Amino acid sequence: MNDVDVLEWTLAGYAGEQLADEAQLLNKTVDYDGGRLIFQDYGVVVVEPSSPGDKDVIFSCAVHGDETAPIEIVRDMIHGIMQGQIKPVQRTLFLIANPAAIAINKRFVDMNMNRLFSGAHAEGDTPEHKRAASLEHYVTAFYQDAPGGERQRFHYDLHTAIRDSRYEKFAVYPYTHGGPYKKSQLTFLAECGITTILLSQSPTTTFSYYSVRTHGADAFTVELGKVRPFGENDRSKFAAAERMFTRLICERELSLPEFDPERTKVLDVCRTINRTVEDFTLHFPDDVANFTAFEQGYLLAMDGDTEHRVEQAGERIVFPNAKVALGQRALLIVKDVPIERLQLV
Repeated sequence: MNDVDVLEWTLAGYAGEQLADEAQLLNKTVDYDGGRLIFQDYGVVVVEPSSPGDKDVIFSCAVHGDETAPIEIVRDMIHGIMQGQIKPVQRTLFLIANPAAIAINKRFVDMNMNRLFSGAHAEGDTPEHKRAASLEHYVTAFYQDAPGGERQRFHYDLHTAIRDSRYEKFAVYPYTHGGPYKKSQLTFLAECGITTILLSQSPTTTFSYYSVRTHGADAFTVELGKVRPFGENDRSKFAAAERMFTRLICERELSLPEFDPERTKVLDVCRTINRTVEDFTLHFPDDVANFTAFEQGYLLAMDGDTEHRVEQAGERIVFPNAKVALGQRALLIVKDVPIERLQLV
């Protein structure tokens, strides 16, 4: 059973294919030296150490099915545990979120799953709505099943971006509702090679915000690079992140350097541009990278007859996508913020 490919098993089982007995992991337990893995559902794997530390850690991937690097990272971490190369001491939940989208190598099948959390899944009945509801259930159960005592909750939702980024790796820090930003998490991300932080300034329906708001977790949407096909990811670019993810779950007390504000670049959202009509166009080429700045007055997008221009010098674009569904975000406008302005603890 330790030779079973977890990704292949997830895709086949989720699609309802008949699996051979030796490849069937559903509801099975696999022991490792120091604990066990429980295969609760296709793409849902819980790691329960025999003597768990004080952290409950979630790694999710494939909320968008064509973002293959995070899928490879999660798959290989699970395989490393099954084969005895990784020995977690912290409770861990691995989630391969959207197997149906992986199977067709698309961002999603019917709906962008990262707009379906915090209860938004109740507004539809597509498979992605139902899967988002199930994922919330598994996250809730994982945190609630933890041992008693003071515990730390983490959730890293791993992605890659549609286009290149001037800052290749970055993380979205979900809205804190006035709460402070944590130096320890900024340092951890910097050790992962993620030194650009984008602050979200409003509630959203993303997976990471769900874990922050509903479960009080330290959670982030982590962008590790650009979307590429399976087998074409340069894993050396993710080596620091993979090393730190493994250390986080394998060490009882993770030793980090002192917080250094010089390591982290912070950007804040100035405006969100939504697509409200069918006739929506972006006025820059598809190969323009995330975090590109334009001169003041530049026409960024047309939403029907409505113009969206650069209002302030230094504004940058992030996550441009003219093909989103009506009412969804088509572009973020962001601007650099001195880290000294943040409330840090």
